[in-house]
Amino acid sequence: MRFLADVELICEECRGTRYKSGILDVRYREKNIREVLQMTAREALSFFAAKPKIIARLKVLEEAGLGYLRLGQSATTLSGGEAQRLKLAAHLTRQDNAGVLYIFDEPTTGLHFDDIQKLLGAFHKLIEGGASLMVIEHNLDVIKSADWVIDLGPEGGDQGGRVIATGTPEDIAAARISHTGRYLARALQENRPQGTSLSKISDIAGEKASALATEPIGSTVGAEPRAR
Repeated sequence: MRFLADVELICEECRGTRYKSGILDVRYREKNIREVLQMTAREALSFFAAKPKIIARLKVLEEAGLGYLRLGQSATTLSGGEAQRLKLAAHLTRQDNAGVLYIFDEPTTGLHFDDIQKLLGAFHKLIEGGASLMVIEHNLDVIKSADWVIDLGPEGGDQGGRVIATGTPEDIAAARISHTGRYLARALQENRPQGTSLSKISDIAGEKASALATEPIGSTVGAEPRAR
């Protein structure tokens, strides 16, 4: 089936700015609303440094690894991982998450390596508020930070979907039949970044840990995470 390409027409009145000229005439620190919405969240942190209420909201985006997004960016342009992290940012503003279970499906998708550490920090903040997390993930930095791992495999597609090993990251690394364990053993030899050891996290890992998933896991497997 063939689909026609998207067609965009520029408004003759606003010339694509989406605002009337009278609104664009209003400026704050020499920038109008259109120019502000073109800023990334990281740039806006400096621009609104004197506005604590705005800074509080923007910092949450930075903590979720979304500091590179433009303030006016359309939600339809976000990847699945970015959309999940945007929802995560909204929940980071909550003071009490006691009894709440968050489930994330590969939230590291599209993230730079440095931003993954920020994401782990955001997870840690949720846990400090009393929440529990279950994460479907293939990223080794996330897997090795989990308290309990359920490894599904041994391969992908029809050759996978079976529980290969369960336990701590160290237990998975010691499982000889686990593809995940083989790569995880190397990752555990590296120093774990300070502050990213997460309590009350369940991590579901499937297929080979050397690559991102190409097929979603069809069944949910639960386990009681241990406390560290």
